[in-house]
Order: sequence, then C-alpha cells, then structure tokens
Amino acid sequence: MGEQNHVKFPQEVIDEYATLGVDLPALFSAGHLGTRMGVEIKEAAADRVVGTMPVEGNTQPYGLLHGGASAVLAETLGSVGSMLHGGPGKIAVGVDLNCTHHRGARSGLVTGVATPVHRGRTTATYEIVITDEQDKRVCTARLTCLLKDAPTAPAAPTAPSAA
Repeated sequence: MGEQNHVKFPQEVIDEYATLGVDLPALFSAGHLGTRMGVEIKEAAADRVVGTMPVEGNTQPYGLLHGGASAVLAETLGSVGSMLHGGPGKIAVGVDLNCTHHRGARSGLVTGVATPVHRGRTTATYEIVITDEQDKRVCTARLTCLLKDAPTAPAAPTAPSAA
C-alpha cells in the first residue's frame, strides 16, 4: 500500500527533473500521511492527476469513508498537479481546500481525478472529483496552492584563507 512504483509521469517531465539530478517518480509520493492511508498516484501530469485510496482503514465510527481522508486524497492530487505546473523551480503549498461530501463509501477503493481550474505564475487551483468503484461521486474538492520559489542549496563552505 502506498508504493509509488506505478506512478505515470510524462517522459518529458521525468527527463526535465532528471537533468537537475532528481528522480521524480522516486521523489514524489503521497508522503508519510498518504502512505499510511494507502494513497497511490496512478497518473501525473500538470493537466490531470489520478490517484486511489482504500476505504478500509480510512473510515469514521459509522464505517463510512472519513471526510478528512477524502481531503487528504484531494490535497495530495491537487498538490501534485500544482507542483508539476510550477516546474522544478517551484514548490506548491496548499493555501485553501474545500470539500463537499456527496455520499458515503463503505468499501473498496475511491479514485480521485484532479484537473486544473487556474494555472498562474503564483497560484494554481485544481478541482478534484472523488468517485467510488461504481463511478458515483463521493466528494468534490477544490485546492488552491501557492507556487513558491524552491529553496536553493546552501553554498559550499569555503576554506579559510591563509593570512
């Protein structure tokens, strides 16, 4: 669960990050929280991100998919799209997330699909639709991310000069 070996990034995106010494599929995952929740990114590009999450293990006391779990899936997928839109010189930081829960899910996998609503220089907004295995909408979410400059590596220390 949570393994990212099935992530599909466009080859040109993988190549772009590889020139910077970054193994994008190995680097980008759902993070520790996503791993604990079983989030798997299946497809990733700036114009569409698809991921799944099991209902089992992510339920509230009534046995339904927890709304917070849907929020985690939505923010993960929208953040991936925002990060890919921003490119290797930017990092994406979520600043607004809203979720509308339409129906409960009790078992199986839910699938989220994130598509852009707005892709600008400093912000990106994605709509994320989460459906159950019967393709019924469970949740609709919208995430806005701030695109910040990626931190640069600190300069290597210089040797003291001989005086």
